[in-house]
Amino acid sequence: MTIATAAKTRYTTKAYDPARKIPENTLEELRTLLRYSPSSVNSQPWHHVIAASEEGKARVAKATQAGYAYNEAKILNASHVVVLCARTDLDAAHLKAVLNQEDLDGRFANPEGKAGQGNVRSSYVNLHRYDRKDLQHWMEKQVYLALGTLLLGAAALGVDATPIEGFDFGKLDEELGLRERGFTSVVIVSLGYRSDDDFNAKLPKSRLPTEDIFTVL
Repeated sequence: MTIATAAKTRYTTKAYDPARKIPENTLEELRTLLRYSPSSVNSQPWHHVIAASEEGKARVAKATQAGYAYNEAKILNASHVVVLCARTDLDAAHLKAVLNQEDLDGRFANPEGKAGQGNVRSSYVNLHRYDRKDLQHWMEKQVYLALGTLLLGAAALGVDATPIEGFDFGKLDEELGLRERGFTSVVIVSLGYRSDDDFNAKLPKSRLPTEDIFTVL
């Protein structure tokens, strides 16, 4: 399947077949997609919680019980559920860990190159922390880059997906103990295979015409 075909045929799954599970090799590909998602200055300001068991999915679904019950079945009946989280801060320890990993992976020809990369990344973090004062929002933008990568990749692998913003963020953070670990939930993605009862699968894809969404300079 080409990427364009995946984009044209994927859709938001409304009902999952709870009996169908994603094979482990496919799950590993999805994890790889998330790990290698792009982020501004390679900041990687995220963490992902994967609910693979019935118990795990039930814990995530607790966040839908107050006002978001329409999303509960999409979580409970899915094969797997991913909670995409943003860091609550880009502290020195995280920035050092990223820089050291880049060094281990051979990205720097010399110590000066490593120092320069660290300075550039820190300058962007400080720009958003102090000047634009939107650091949390900036980090969440990076999480949405990972979301897009996951959705398109899942479609290419033949896995159905549903991005979910309708949940109680505070309740989910508390249930998973995220904030004390320096993270906060941003978006949930349920993954699996559509049910025969999924009405959305039978509807045609609909987008605005090409000429309405592109300007060529």
